[in-house]
Amino acid sequence: MTRPIRVELSAVLVALEDRGSHAVPQILMAPGPDLPNRAFDPDEHRTLELSLRDWVSRDTGLRLAHVEQLYTFGDRAREAVLADGTPHLVSIGYLAIVPLSGVSEPGPNWRPWTQFFPWEDRREGIPPVLARLLPMLERWAAKEPGRMERTALSFGLGEATWRDELVLERYELLYEARLVHEYFRDRRRDVPADLPPFGLSLPLDHRRILATGIGRLRAKLKYRPVLFELLPDTFTLFDLQTAAEAVSGQLLHKQNFRRMIQQSGLIEATGGRSTRRGGRPASEYRLAADAEWELLARVRETQEV
Repeated sequence: MTRPIRVELSAVLVALEDRGSHAVPQILMAPGPDLPNRAFDPDEHRTLELSLRDWVSRDTGLRLAHVEQLYTFGDRAREAVLADGTPHLVSIGYLAIVPLSGVSEPGPNWRPWTQFFPWEDRREGIPPVLARLLPMLERWAAKEPGRMERTALSFGLGEATWRDELVLERYELLYEARLVHEYFRDRRRDVPADLPPFGLSLPLDHRRILATGIGRLRAKLKYRPVLFELLPDTFTLFDLQTAAEAVSGQLLHKQNFRRMIQQSGLIEATGGRSTRRGGRPASEYRLAADAEWELLARVRETQEV
């Protein structure tokens, strides 16, 4: 007899918290903590995305901007943490952006994504957690050919370049190296007493879903104007740069960034000046009309599927 399957939608809801001199990427969590999720009811909604938008709006009151499907997650390892006899759970992961204007003051259910991946923010230099994590990872990597190369490529070691979008690849490497608690939980084994908690663990494979969402967002910064959906309607170049740095986890060269963004055709001056951050008034910008049309057209297209 075929086991029944339960399909749920899991949401990686991302917003930026403006802290003046810098911004902090935040993830909305359900109690536990856990990624927000709901079972999909095909009798209530004709598409998966409409279902996700509807329950997020009803449960949180948040308005979502960019929404896209990630992957389907349904590994058998999930069964180790589910009650015997329950349907096999399949999660369809989604990345969704909450505009800055939609989160006036993040509450306790919003968590910085560095709580789950403390090695992913390099704005203040190499994260301290790597001083303990990398030696353990390198000892594991030295035991088999090919592991060291994967480790170097994933974490930007030696001559390899750090690639911010490889969030999932780094997590998967740590999972394989038995350096995250989920590896042992999935096998119904006790976590070694001497294994530090490298980031907060999440139920099922929700940290894997979260890593996938962060990596997808970072990758999209390189070819789509998705960053603007994290910002208010008008912004300064400083606002834009701090948002890009927050999402990528890396500092950007000020002059090079401003030259690139001003030549991109993505922004246009409003003629206004902002004194929100104190000091000299800064010119305000908004998303250029052509770029905004592209975003609106894409949203309409996904909602009409």
